[in-house]
Amino acid sequence: MPAPRNLDPPGVRAADTVLSVLETVAWAGEPIGVTQIAQSLNATKSAIFRHLQTLVDRVYVIQDADTNRYRLGPRAFLLGYLAPRSWDLAQTLDGPMRELRDAVGSAVVLSTPTPQGALVVSTHPGTHPIEIGVRPGSELPLHASAQGKVFLAFGSKAASDRVLRGPLAPLTDRTITDPDSLAAELARIREQGYATAPEETLLGCNALAVPIHDHEDRLVASIALVGSIQHITTVPGPPLISAIRLVAEKASRLLGQGLGTRVPTPAERRR
Repeated sequence: MPAPRNLDPPGVRAADTVLSVLETVAWAGEPIGVTQIAQSLNATKSAIFRHLQTLVDRVYVIQDADTNRYRLGPRAFLLGYLAPRSWDLAQTLDGPMRELRDAVGSAVVLSTPTPQGALVVSTHPGTHPIEIGVRPGSELPLHASAQGKVFLAFGSKAASDRVLRGPLAPLTDRTITDPDSLAAELARIREQGYATAPEETLLGCNALAVPIHDHEDRLVASIALVGSIQHITTVPGPPLISAIRLVAEKASRLLGQGLGTRVPTPAERRR
């Protein structure tokens, strides 16, 4: 059977690529070369170079004259500066995340849902000698991560139905790839209130995640413990589950859950 054709218009594909280039530069953590960017995006150097030149011309990216590597430019920082600050989840939930990390020692990860996965927006490294974690900007698969399963279990039915139609890519030999098995797993998660993904994304690694809700009781994030299967076992112990639940409840309260009223908009408060 021939591979399906990409029916997106060329302009859409170009916009997607240039945004992917910008994100790769932003999340690299240090100046990065065109070869690294091309390898990361599975694209040709010539194509990536053309997009980089556009970003350089618009000052979203700057090229170092000595190393020829790229880093974020002032216009990218300006966009971030102008973004609304009233809904900064990472800043609001920084305290509960630190509290959980200090209590159990494992890395703590805050994620928000996207159509494709669980976007990591903030992390606090663990205190164990050997650390397993994820970087902000990473997008974890919905079907193979504890955070993603939380979003499927407690999010919209349309989103979970779409994922359950498959295909479910195997990341390890422990990844759930059967839609019926994943549907049963999501039912268990709704019943028990938390999700795990033992060695489903990375062998030797597990995560324990719970949902976070806002003032309108909407699912807006998940908070997760990430670590080795030694520290977060396939069936996590009651103390670990209790600790993450308590912190998630505190985080949801900070976002207004349980207030029983809608938070007024700035325009409404001025009236």
